[in-house]
Amino acid sequence: MTPELPQDTATAEEEISQDESGEAEEMRTEVNAWASRHTNNLIQDLLPRRSVTSQTEWIYGNALYFKGAWEKKFDKCLTKHKPFHLVNGESVSVPFMSSHKNQYVKAYDDFKVLRLGYQQGRDDADRQFSMYFYLPDKRDGLDNLLRRLTSTHGFLDRYIPRYKDRVGKFRIPKFKIEFGFEASNAFDDFELHVSLYQKAFIEIDEVGTEAAAATAFGGGGGRPKMIDFVADHPFFFLIREDRTGTVLFVGQIFDPSKSD
Repeated sequence: MTPELPQDTATAEEEISQDESGEAEEMRTEVNAWASRHTNNLIQDLLPRRSVTSQTEWIYGNALYFKGAWEKKFDKCLTKHKPFHLVNGESVSVPFMSSHKNQYVKAYDDFKVLRLGYQQGRDDADRQFSMYFYLPDKRDGLDNLLRRLTSTHGFLDRYIPRYKDRVGKFRIPKFKIEFGFEASNAFDDFELHVSLYQKAFIEIDEVGTEAAAATAFGGGGGRPKMIDFVADHPFFFLIREDRTGTVLFVGQIFDPSKSD
């Protein structure tokens, strides 16, 4: 598997006039098929039933698909169920991937960052994709970390692990999330009848990552200290093209046992 982005990125526009109400369901089906086709069937039913009517003036579609294999795959034999601590004080048992290899990881004030690189394809000599995990030290520290992210200029470029370090305890959970929301009312002030829906899907395992989104509308001097990176409480992640700094996907994990 190699990164496949943005080869499968596409947009489309359609108009539905007032007298085409009989074709509304046909148009909805067509848009959903388009979104599914351009996201390797990961995004299904982007537009729900009755979302397209004779009052819908425009449908704008955008799809994004990413599939990448880790530079260093995880050994499935090391994957074990461990507790993941939720914000309400409870915990759930989920599969955690582990590795004994050195990692691009760095500890900062109150949080740690892990970078997992993806393999480069033959056509990706000018691109390098990575997934970043931002883990607060405190189990309930995600909100504060996110506030720091949004209030600190250049946060993502400033806090990047650039060298591999020895790790002690190292675990990250496997997870799969899918979510969607409607934002049609964002156009109310413009007196436009627009259906705007967003859906996203992302899954990581020992091999790599598959993700999609669609919208309608180091030194010497002794033995270095090992860093623990155990993502057993809420954290956020992102997929980034490192040479341009372009962020492709971003999300938060509160409960990896749930898919939405």
